Amino acid sequence: MRNIVLFGPPGAGKGTQSSKLISKYQLIHLSTGDLLRSEISAGTALGLEAKGLMDKGLLVPDEVVIGMIAAKLDANTNAAGFIFDGFPRTHAQAAALDALLEEKHTNIQVMLSLEVSNEELMKRLLLRGKDSGRADDQNPEIIGKRIEEYNAKTKPVAAYYQAQGKLKNIPGMGSVDEIFDALCIAING
Repeated sequence: MRNIVLFGPPGAGKGTQSSKLISKYQLIHLSTGDLLRSEISAGTALGLEAKGLMDKGLLVPDEVVIGMIAAKLDANTNAAGFIFDGFPRTHAQAAALDALLEEKHTNIQVMLSLEVSNEELMKRLLLRGKDSGRADDQNPEIIGKRIEEYNAKTKPVAAYYQAQGKLKNIPGMGSVDEIFDALCIAING
């Protein structure tokens, strides 16, 4: 089973590249945001627990998110692999994911980290905001805070996978196809 963590700041191109990787390698997209919404709309026990917490303005605990990931893995035992998007965001989540995957007799093959300058991220997100209508992609101050938050809290997770020899830094500048080719080389490496 081929399991990949696609990593990078907002605006790095994860969405664009993940759809291409999913198609090429027949992977299942595992986005924790999508999982939460799906479990809530399905009214599962985990979804109801998550909704109760979210309605109070609380973060969904790692154990609940890991439970949702476990359910997705169990529902797709014949999958060629998974691409993790938006998870893990902390060392604790990375360790919990590793433990879960070990129980399932698999592991993370590689973390692909898209590297893009803060200036380029700002340009991309403002451009995306014109098309998407997303308010958080139209305000330079909010975009700056999102990038700072990523750099301070999420980016350090890369060190976890680097210590395992699984981190591949990929330049996120260039054409979509050039970046995709670099990602495929890192996967097939």
